[in-house]
Amino acid sequence: MAIDMVLRKYEAEGRPIRVGMVGAGATGRAIALQLGTPAPGIRLVGIANRTPRNAERAFREANIHGWGRVSSARDAERAIARGMPVLTDDPSVLTSCEAVDIIVEVTGEVEAGATVVLEAIAHRKHVVMVNAELDSLIGPILNDYARRAGVVLTNTDGDEPGVAMTLLRYLQTLGLRPVAAGNIKGMVDYYRNPDTQRAFAEKNDQDARKVTSFADATKLSMETTVLANATGFRAGRRGMYGPACKDVREIAERLPAAAMLETGLVDYALGAAPHTGAFVIVHEEAPLKKAQFAYYKLGDGPFYVFYTPFHLPHLQIASTIGRAVIYHDATVAPLAGPVCEVVTVAKRDLKAGERLDGIGGFCAYGLIENTAEARAANALPIGLSENCVLRCDKNKDDVISFDDVTLKTEGRALAFWREQKMLWPLSGAQDPPRRVIAETIL
Repeated sequence: MAIDMVLRKYEAEGRPIRVGMVGAGATGRAIALQLGTPAPGIRLVGIANRTPRNAERAFREANIHGWGRVSSARDAERAIARGMPVLTDDPSVLTSCEAVDIIVEVTGEVEAGATVVLEAIAHRKHVVMVNAELDSLIGPILNDYARRAGVVLTNTDGDEPGVAMTLLRYLQTLGLRPVAAGNIKGMVDYYRNPDTQRAFAEKNDQDARKVTSFADATKLSMETTVLANATGFRAGRRGMYGPACKDVREIAERLPAAAMLETGLVDYALGAAPHTGAFVIVHEEAPLKKAQFAYYKLGDGPFYVFYTPFHLPHLQIASTIGRAVIYHDATVAPLAGPVCEVVTVAKRDLKAGERLDGIGGFCAYGLIENTAEARAANALPIGLSENCVLRCDKNKDDVISFDDVTLKTEGRALAFWREQKMLWPLSGAQDPPRRVIAETIL
Protein backbone atom coordinates (compact mmCIF):
# COMPACT_ATOMS: atom_id res chain seq x y z
CA MET A 1 0.00 0.00 0.00
CA ALA A 2 1.30 3.48 -0.85
CA ILE A 3 2.76 5.33 2.10
CA ASP A 4 0.19 8.15 2.01
CA MET A 5 -2.62 5.61 2.23
CA VAL A 6 -0.96 3.78 5.14
CA LEU A 7 -0.50 7.05 7.03
CA ARG A 8 -4.13 7.99 6.43
CA LYS A 9 -5.11 4.56 7.74
CA TYR A 10 -2.98 5.12 10.85
CA GLU A 11 -4.69 8.47 11.33
CA ALA A 12 -8.18 7.03 10.95
CA GLU A 13 -7.38 4.23 13.40
CA GLY A 14 -5.93 6.62 15.96
CA ARG A 15 -2.51 4.98 16.05
CA PRO A 16 -0.11 7.52 14.55
CA ILE A 17 3.66 7.15 14.38
CA ARG A 18 4.98 8.69 17.60
CA VAL A 19 7.96 10.98 17.07
CA GLY A 20 10.47 12.10 19.67
CA MET A 21 12.62 15.03 18.55
CA VAL A 22 16.00 15.91 20.05
CA GLY A 23 17.02 19.50 19.35
CA ALA A 24 14.92 22.65 19.15
CA GLY A 25 17.00 25.11 17.17
CA ALA A 26 15.78 26.81 14.02
CA THR A 27 15.45 23.56 12.06
CA GLY A 28 13.90 21.67 14.96
CA ARG A 29 11.32 24.42 15.49
CA ALA A 30 10.41 24.34 11.79
CA ILE A 31 9.96 20.56 11.93
CA ALA A 32 7.79 20.87 15.04
CA LEU A 33 5.72 23.54 13.31
CA GLN A 34 4.97 21.22 10.40
CA LEU A 35 4.39 18.07 12.44
CA GLY A 36 2.07 20.07 14.66
CA THR A 37 -0.28 20.65 11.69
CA PRO A 38 -0.50 17.63 12.26
CA ALA A 39 0.83 15.52 9.41
CA PRO A 40 -1.57 12.59 8.77
CA GLY A 41 -0.59 9.51 10.73
CA ILE A 42 2.32 11.21 12.52
CA ARG A 43 2.45 12.93 15.93
CA LEU A 44 5.23 14.81 17.66
CA VAL A 45 4.93 13.39 21.18
CA GLY A 46 8.10 14.73 22.78
CA ILE A 47 10.94 17.21 22.49
CA ALA A 48 14.27 17.02 24.28
CA ASN A 49 16.50 20.06 24.38
CA ARG A 50 19.26 21.04 26.79
CA THR A 51 17.65 24.49 27.05
CA PRO A 52 14.00 23.78 27.91
CA ARG A 53 12.75 27.23 26.93
CA ASN A 54 13.69 26.50 23.31
CA ALA A 55 11.62 23.32 23.40
CA GLU A 56 8.77 25.31 24.95
CA ARG A 57 9.05 27.77 22.09
CA ALA A 58 8.90 24.92 19.56
CA PHE A 59 5.70 23.58 21.10
CA ARG A 60 4.20 27.05 21.34
CA GLU A 61 4.97 28.02 17.74
CA ALA A 62 3.62 24.63 16.57
CA ASN A 63 0.38 25.36 18.42
CA ILE A 64 0.84 22.19 20.45
CA HIS A 65 -0.77 22.66 23.85
CA GLY A 66 -0.99 20.76 27.09
CA TRP A 67 2.59 19.53 27.15
CA GLY A 68 4.27 18.62 30.42
CA ARG A 69 7.82 18.29 31.68
CA VAL A 70 9.12 14.82 32.49
CA SER A 71 12.40 13.49 33.85
CA SER A 72 12.14 9.76 33.17
CA ALA A 73 11.11 7.44 30.38
CA ARG A 74 8.41 5.93 32.59
CA ASP A 75 6.88 9.36 33.24
CA ALA A 76 7.04 10.09 29.50
CA GLU A 77 5.27 6.83 28.66
CA ARG A 78 2.46 7.59 31.09
CA ALA A 79 2.02 11.14 29.79
CA ILE A 80 2.06 10.15 26.11
CA ALA A 81 -0.46 7.37 26.81
CA ARG A 82 -2.80 10.12 28.13
CA GLY A 83 -2.25 12.15 24.97
CA MET A 84 0.06 14.68 26.60
CA PRO A 85 3.21 15.74 24.68
CA VAL A 86 6.33 15.81 26.83
CA LEU A 87 9.32 18.08 27.24
CA THR A 88 12.65 17.14 28.80
CA ASP A 89 16.22 18.36 28.94
CA ASP A 90 17.50 14.76 28.87
CA PRO A 91 17.50 13.08 25.42
CA SER A 92 17.74 9.62 27.01
CA VAL A 93 14.18 10.07 28.29
CA LEU A 94 12.98 9.93 24.68
CA THR A 95 15.52 7.46 23.29
CA SER A 96 14.50 4.92 25.95
CA CYS A 97 10.77 5.69 26.01
CA GLU A 98 8.55 2.80 24.86
CA ALA A 99 5.92 5.29 23.70
CA VAL A 100 8.27 6.74 21.06
CA ASP A 101 8.55 4.94 17.70
CA ILE A 102 11.24 7.04 16.03
CA ILE A 103 13.78 9.67 17.03
CA VAL A 104 14.37 12.75 14.91
CA GLU A 105 17.86 13.97 15.80
CA VAL A 106 18.26 17.68 15.05
CA THR A 107 21.12 18.71 17.32
CA GLY A 108 23.44 19.76 14.49
CA GLU A 109 26.32 18.69 16.72
CA VAL A 110 28.73 15.80 16.33
CA GLU A 111 29.36 14.63 19.89
CA ALA A 112 25.85 15.18 21.25
CA GLY A 113 24.29 13.80 18.09
CA ALA A 114 26.38 10.63 18.22
CA THR A 115 25.24 9.98 21.76
CA VAL A 116 21.57 10.42 20.84
CA VAL A 117 21.83 8.16 17.79
CA LEU A 118 23.65 5.38 19.63
CA GLU A 119 21.23 5.44 22.56
CA ALA A 120 18.26 5.29 20.19
CA ILE A 121 19.79 2.35 18.31
CA ALA A 122 20.48 0.60 21.61
CA HIS A 123 16.76 0.84 22.37
CA ARG A 124 15.86 -0.45 18.89
CA LYS A 125 14.44 2.82 17.62
CA HIS A 126 14.57 4.14 14.08
CA VAL A 127 16.44 7.43 13.74
CA VAL A 128 16.20 10.31 11.27
CA MET A 129 19.38 12.39 11.35
CA VAL A 130 18.88 15.99 10.33
CA ASN A 131 22.59 16.31 10.98
CA ALA A 132 24.97 16.32 8.03
CA GLU A 133 27.77 17.22 10.44
CA LEU A 134 27.47 13.83 12.11
CA ASP A 135 26.42 11.79 9.07
CA SER A 136 29.35 12.96 6.94
CA LEU A 137 31.80 12.05 9.71
CA ILE A 138 30.66 8.68 11.06
CA GLY A 139 27.43 7.91 9.20
CA PRO A 140 28.79 4.62 7.78
CA ILE A 141 29.62 3.07 11.12
CA LEU A 142 26.45 4.37 12.78
CA ASN A 143 24.47 2.87 9.92
CA ASP A 144 26.23 -0.46 10.40
CA TYR A 145 25.23 -0.47 14.06
CA ALA A 146 21.63 0.35 13.08
CA ARG A 147 21.51 -2.48 10.55
CA ARG A 148 22.78 -4.95 13.11
CA ALA A 149 20.09 -3.76 15.53
CA GLY A 150 17.38 -4.15 12.88
CA VAL A 151 16.46 -0.46 12.75
CA VAL A 152 16.65 2.28 10.14
CA LEU A 153 19.12 5.14 10.36
CA THR A 154 18.59 7.71 7.64
CA ASN A 155 19.25 11.25 6.64
CA THR A 156 16.16 13.13 5.61
CA ASP A 157 14.29 14.01 2.48
CA GLY A 158 14.14 17.78 2.19
CA ASP A 159 17.84 18.24 2.82
CA GLU A 160 19.70 18.10 -0.46
CA PRO A 161 21.18 14.59 -0.08
CA GLY A 162 17.70 13.20 0.52
CA VAL A 163 16.16 15.21 -2.32
CA ALA A 164 18.85 13.99 -4.72
CA MET A 165 18.65 10.40 -3.49
CA THR A 166 14.86 10.26 -3.74
CA LEU A 167 15.08 11.50 -7.34
CA LEU A 168 17.97 9.17 -8.16
CA ARG A 169 16.14 6.11 -6.86
CA TYR A 170 13.07 7.05 -8.87
CA LEU A 171 15.16 7.37 -12.04
CA GLN A 172 16.76 3.99 -11.40
CA THR A 173 13.27 2.54 -11.07
CA LEU A 174 12.60 3.76 -14.61
CA GLY A 175 15.66 1.90 -15.92
CA LEU A 176 17.84 4.98 -16.29
CA ARG A 177 21.54 5.14 -15.38
CA PRO A 178 22.46 7.98 -12.98
CA VAL A 179 26.07 9.10 -13.29
CA ALA A 180 26.13 12.30 -11.21
CA ALA A 181 24.09 14.02 -8.53
CA GLY A 182 24.31 16.98 -6.25
CA ASN A 183 23.14 20.37 -5.04
CA ILE A 184 21.99 23.58 -6.65
CA LYS A 185 23.95 26.20 -4.70
CA GLY A 186 23.47 29.96 -4.72
CA MET A 187 26.93 31.05 -3.55
CA VAL A 188 30.16 29.75 -2.07
CA ASP A 189 32.80 31.86 -0.31
CA TYR A 190 35.34 29.85 1.64
CA TYR A 191 36.29 32.84 3.78
CA ARG A 192 32.94 33.81 5.28
CA ASN A 193 32.91 33.83 9.08
CA PRO A 194 30.45 34.47 11.92
CA ASP A 195 31.06 38.21 11.73
CA THR A 196 30.25 38.45 8.03
CA GLN A 197 27.15 36.27 8.49
CA ARG A 198 25.82 37.66 11.75
CA ALA A 199 23.34 40.14 10.27
CA PHE A 200 21.86 37.49 7.97
CA ALA A 201 21.65 35.02 10.85
CA GLU A 202 19.89 37.51 13.12
CA LYS A 203 17.47 38.50 10.36
CA ASN A 204 16.49 34.85 9.89
CA ASP A 205 16.60 33.86 13.58
CA GLN A 206 19.47 31.44 13.04
CA ASP A 207 22.86 30.76 14.55
CA ALA A 208 25.73 32.71 12.98
CA ARG A 209 28.11 29.75 12.96
CA LYS A 210 25.50 27.55 11.32
CA VAL A 211 24.88 30.17 8.64
CA THR A 212 28.64 30.50 8.13
CA SER A 213 28.89 26.78 7.38
CA PHE A 214 26.18 27.24 4.73
CA ALA A 215 28.21 29.93 2.98
CA ASP A 216 31.81 28.70 3.29
CA ALA A 217 31.27 25.32 1.51
CA THR A 218 31.43 23.24 4.70
CA LYS A 219 27.74 22.30 4.77
CA LEU A 220 27.77 21.79 1.00
CA SER A 221 30.74 19.44 1.39
CA MET A 222 29.07 17.55 4.23
CA GLU A 223 25.86 17.13 2.26
CA THR A 224 27.60 15.88 -0.85
CA THR A 225 29.69 13.52 1.28
CA VAL A 226 26.46 12.04 2.64
CA LEU A 227 25.27 11.65 -0.95
CA ALA A 228 28.59 10.14 -2.09
CA ASN A 229 28.46 7.56 0.69
CA ALA A 230 24.91 6.64 -0.31
CA THR A 231 25.60 6.32 -4.05
CA GLY A 232 29.24 5.31 -4.30
CA PHE A 233 29.90 8.37 -6.50
CA ARG A 234 33.20 10.22 -6.04
CA ALA A 235 34.27 13.84 -5.93
CA GLY A 236 36.02 14.82 -9.17
CA ARG A 237 38.54 16.79 -7.14
CA ARG A 238 38.84 18.22 -3.64
CA GLY A 239 35.94 20.62 -3.18
CA MET A 240 34.27 19.42 -6.44
CA TYR A 241 34.06 21.45 -9.66
CA GLY A 242 31.00 23.57 -8.89
CA PRO A 243 30.59 25.06 -12.36
CA ALA A 244 28.72 28.36 -12.65
CA CYS A 245 25.52 27.82 -14.64
CA LYS A 246 22.59 30.00 -15.62
CA ASP A 247 20.32 26.95 -15.54
CA VAL A 248 20.91 23.65 -13.78
CA ARG A 249 20.50 21.76 -17.07
CA GLU A 250 23.82 23.22 -18.21
CA ILE A 251 25.72 21.14 -15.67
CA ALA A 252 25.51 18.06 -17.89
CA GLU A 253 27.98 19.75 -20.24
CA ARG A 254 30.16 21.29 -17.51
CA LEU A 255 31.26 18.16 -15.65
CA PRO A 256 33.91 15.80 -17.09
CA ALA A 257 32.16 13.06 -19.04
CA ALA A 258 34.88 10.46 -18.45
CA ALA A 259 34.71 10.86 -14.67
CA MET A 260 30.92 10.63 -14.64
CA LEU A 261 31.06 7.39 -16.60
CA GLU A 262 33.99 5.91 -14.68
CA THR A 263 33.06 6.54 -11.04
CA GLY A 264 29.97 8.72 -10.97
CA LEU A 265 30.31 12.21 -9.50
CA VAL A 266 28.86 14.27 -6.69
CA ASP A 267 29.03 17.98 -7.43
CA TYR A 268 27.04 21.21 -7.44
CA ALA A 269 25.73 23.77 -9.89
CA LEU A 270 26.64 27.30 -8.78
CA GLY A 271 24.12 30.11 -9.19
CA ALA A 272 21.85 28.03 -11.41
CA ALA A 273 18.12 28.43 -11.84
CA PRO A 274 15.93 27.25 -10.11
CA HIS A 275 18.43 28.33 -7.41
CA THR A 276 17.50 25.60 -4.93
CA GLY A 277 16.98 21.85 -4.83
CA ALA A 278 19.03 19.00 -6.24
CA PHE A 279 19.86 17.39 -9.57
CA VAL A 280 20.67 13.98 -11.03
CA ILE A 281 22.41 13.42 -14.37
CA VAL A 282 21.67 10.24 -16.33
CA HIS A 283 23.53 8.82 -19.31
CA GLU A 284 21.96 7.30 -22.41
CA GLU A 285 23.66 6.39 -25.72
CA ALA A 286 20.93 4.41 -27.51
CA PRO A 287 19.91 6.45 -30.61
CA LEU A 288 16.20 5.75 -30.40
CA LYS A 289 16.08 6.57 -26.69
CA LYS A 290 18.02 9.79 -27.33
CA ALA A 291 15.48 10.71 -29.99
CA GLN A 292 12.69 10.26 -27.44
CA PHE A 293 14.51 12.46 -24.91
CA ALA A 294 14.95 15.14 -27.58
CA TYR A 295 11.27 14.94 -28.50
CA TYR A 296 10.35 15.60 -24.87
CA LYS A 297 12.75 18.56 -24.77
CA LEU A 298 15.46 17.09 -22.55
CA GLY A 299 18.24 17.87 -25.04
CA ASP A 300 20.45 15.94 -27.39
CA GLY A 301 22.39 13.97 -24.75
CA PRO A 302 24.04 11.67 -24.08
CA PHE A 303 23.83 13.28 -20.59
CA TYR A 304 20.44 14.43 -19.33
CA VAL A 305 19.61 16.48 -16.25
CA PHE A 306 16.67 15.80 -13.98
CA TYR A 307 16.10 18.05 -10.99
CA THR A 308 13.83 18.85 -8.07
CA PRO A 309 13.34 22.64 -7.78
CA PHE A 310 12.90 22.75 -4.00
CA HIS A 311 14.30 21.41 -0.77
CA LEU A 312 12.11 21.75 2.32
CA PRO A 313 13.45 19.69 5.24
CA HIS A 314 10.69 20.61 7.65
CA LEU A 315 8.02 19.48 5.17
CA GLN A 316 9.61 16.52 3.45
CA ILE A 317 10.79 14.88 6.67
CA ALA A 318 7.28 13.47 7.11
CA SER A 319 7.90 11.19 4.13
CA THR A 320 11.20 9.99 5.61
CA ILE A 321 9.54 9.27 8.96
CA GLY A 322 6.79 7.26 7.29
CA ARG A 323 9.14 5.31 5.04
CA ALA A 324 11.43 4.42 7.94
CA VAL A 325 8.73 3.19 10.31
CA ILE A 326 6.31 1.59 7.85
CA TYR A 327 8.64 0.06 5.28
CA HIS A 328 12.05 0.13 7.04
CA ASP A 329 13.25 2.15 4.06
CA ALA A 330 16.08 4.64 4.53
CA THR A 331 15.72 7.75 2.39
CA VAL A 332 19.48 8.13 2.21
CA ALA A 333 22.04 5.97 4.02
CA PRO A 334 25.60 4.77 3.32
CA LEU A 335 26.05 1.77 1.07
CA ALA A 336 28.94 0.54 3.21
CA GLY A 337 32.09 2.39 4.30
CA PRO A 338 33.02 5.99 3.56
CA VAL A 339 33.58 7.01 -0.05
CA CYS A 340 34.26 10.67 0.75
CA GLU A 341 35.16 12.69 3.83
CA VAL A 342 35.20 16.39 4.72
CA VAL A 343 38.72 17.64 5.40
CA THR A 344 39.76 20.71 7.39
CA VAL A 345 41.25 23.61 5.39
CA ALA A 346 42.75 26.80 6.84
CA LYS A 347 40.46 29.80 6.31
CA ARG A 348 43.34 32.21 6.96
CA ASP A 349 47.02 32.03 7.89
CA LEU A 350 47.16 30.20 11.22
CA LYS A 351 49.90 30.14 13.83
CA ALA A 352 51.22 27.35 16.01
CA GLY A 353 49.36 27.35 19.32
CA GLU A 354 46.05 28.56 17.87
CA ARG A 355 42.96 26.61 18.86
CA LEU A 356 40.67 25.65 15.97
CA ASP A 357 37.06 26.70 16.43
CA GLY A 358 35.35 24.01 14.36
CA ILE A 359 32.52 24.07 11.85
CA GLY A 360 31.32 27.53 10.86
CA GLY A 361 34.11 29.34 12.69
CA PHE A 362 36.87 31.81 11.92
CA CYS A 363 39.74 29.33 11.48
CA ALA A 364 38.78 26.69 8.91
CA TYR A 365 36.33 25.52 6.30
CA GLY A 366 35.56 21.99 5.17
CA LEU A 367 35.95 20.53 1.69
CA ILE A 368 34.82 17.17 0.37
CA GLU A 369 37.67 14.82 -0.52
CA ASN A 370 37.73 11.21 -1.66
CA THR A 371 38.50 8.94 1.26
CA ALA A 372 41.65 7.46 -0.28
CA GLU A 373 43.16 10.92 -0.78
CA ALA A 374 42.02 12.16 2.63
CA ARG A 375 43.63 9.23 4.36
CA ALA A 376 46.81 9.47 2.31
CA ALA A 377 47.17 13.03 3.62
CA ASN A 378 46.17 11.99 7.17
CA ALA A 379 43.68 14.84 6.87
CA LEU A 380 41.80 16.03 9.94
CA PRO A 381 38.02 15.80 9.43
CA ILE A 382 36.28 19.13 9.98
CA GLY A 383 33.86 17.35 12.33
CA LEU A 384 36.73 16.55 14.70
CA SER A 385 38.56 19.87 14.42
CA GLU A 386 36.97 21.92 17.18
CA ASN A 387 39.37 22.71 20.05
CA CYS A 388 42.33 21.04 18.35
CA VAL A 389 45.52 23.05 18.92
CA LEU A 390 47.94 23.66 16.05
CA ARG A 391 51.47 22.37 16.46
CA CYS A 392 52.77 24.36 13.51
CA ASP A 393 51.94 27.32 11.28
CA LYS A 394 49.53 26.69 8.41
CA ASN A 395 49.00 28.88 5.38
CA LYS A 396 45.61 29.95 4.17
CA ASP A 397 43.97 27.14 2.12
CA ASP A 398 46.33 24.45 3.46
CA VAL A 399 44.75 21.14 4.41
CA ILE A 400 45.26 20.51 8.13
CA SER A 401 46.34 16.99 9.09
CA PHE A 402 46.32 15.02 12.32
CA ASP A 403 50.09 15.55 12.34
CA ASP A 404 49.53 19.31 12.53
CA VAL A 405 47.42 19.33 15.69
CA THR A 406 47.12 18.18 19.26
CA LEU A 407 43.70 16.61 19.57
CA LYS A 408 41.10 17.69 22.08
CA THR A 409 40.10 15.26 24.80
CA GLU A 410 38.94 12.09 23.11
CA GLY A 411 35.19 11.72 22.77
CA ARG A 412 32.76 9.20 21.39
CA ALA A 413 32.79 10.65 17.86
CA LEU A 414 36.58 10.37 17.55
CA ALA A 415 36.52 6.79 18.87
CA PHE A 416 33.89 5.81 16.33
CA TRP A 417 35.69 7.61 13.50
CA ARG A 418 38.80 5.55 14.31
CA GLU A 419 36.75 2.36 14.40
CA GLN A 420 35.15 3.28 11.08
CA LYS A 421 38.61 3.78 9.57
CA MET A 422 39.70 0.40 10.87
CA LEU A 423 36.61 -1.44 9.65
CA TRP A 424 36.91 0.01 6.14
CA PRO A 425 40.65 0.44 5.57
CA LEU A 426 39.99 1.46 1.95
CA SER A 427 37.10 3.52 0.61
CA GLY A 428 34.20 1.30 1.57
CA ALA A 429 34.69 -1.47 -0.99
CA GLN A 430 34.28 -4.32 1.46
CA ASP A 431 31.88 -5.49 4.10
CA PRO A 432 33.02 -4.61 7.61
CA PRO A 433 34.95 -7.29 9.49
CA ARG A 434 34.25 -8.12 13.10
CA ARG A 435 34.20 -4.92 15.15
CA VAL A 436 36.37 -4.60 18.18
CA ILE A 437 34.95 -1.75 20.28
CA ALA A 438 31.61 -0.56 21.59
CA GLU A 439 29.99 -4.01 21.44
CA THR A 440 28.06 -3.22 24.61
CA ILE A 441 26.12 -0.44 22.91
CA LEU A 442 23.78 -2.92 21.22
